[in-house]
Amino acid sequence: MKNDLIKDGERIDELGRKGYRIIQEPGLFCFGTDAVFLADFAKGGPQIKALDLCSGNGIIPILLKARDKAGHVTGIEIQEKSADLFKRSIRLNDLEDEAEVICGDIKDASLIKGVYDIVTCNPPYMSAGEGLVNPGDAKAIARHEIMCDFGDVARAASRGLKSGGRFFFVHRPRKMTDIISLLRENRLEAKRMRFVHPKEGGRANMILVEAVKDGGVQMIIEPPLTVYGKDGEYTQEVRDMYFG
Repeated sequence: MKNDLIKDGERIDELGRKGYRIIQEPGLFCFGTDAVFLADFAKGGPQIKALDLCSGNGIIPILLKARDKAGHVTGIEIQEKSADLFKRSIRLNDLEDEAEVICGDIKDASLIKGVYDIVTCNPPYMSAGEGLVNPGDAKAIARHEIMCDFGDVARAASRGLKSGGRFFFVHRPRKMTDIISLLRENRLEAKRMRFVHPKEGGRANMILVEAVKDGGVQMIIEPPLTVYGKDGEYTQEVRDMYFG
């Protein structure tokens, strides 16, 4: 183990694929099922050039590499501590030639060029005014639209993609009307959606979306993803996403 990469209060989590691991700090924002679902939903390949927005500790880029869905992946993260975790996870997995992190603001157009085949993002879901929020708290920045909103994310994705490139993201179903409008404002057309339900028969609490830059208007709604079975355990499909 590369012990020099780990700082006090941090931990290394196994990702269950190809021996990949990630460094996490519980005081910051640790990854959840939404990141795993998004990495599974995204389409790519070993020659694909990928960009991940709002990368946090780098979980989605590392999962894309673990699933052979990207040849080279670049992540952009505004919080220095999270970007540092990502940088050290790159070294931990010997990905220095295949992954990089930029500590910066996705609203900075100079950071993003239209050279990518796919863009991914697990963006902040909650409006800045929802609940009690400390604007300087790392977890609040990850969850709330403090540093950016979905309009900023859509603009950044469009800037980064080649024409015909694909944007994959996860969000909340209740915001889909605004999201589709913002996508279209930025030459992105929603082409594929999948609703995520905590249990069978319950309401969806997440939605996975694929949009295409300069794409047509036809859309596919995929069968729903159910997270927990009647026994309270992960369904087989979800277990396969983690360990398959």
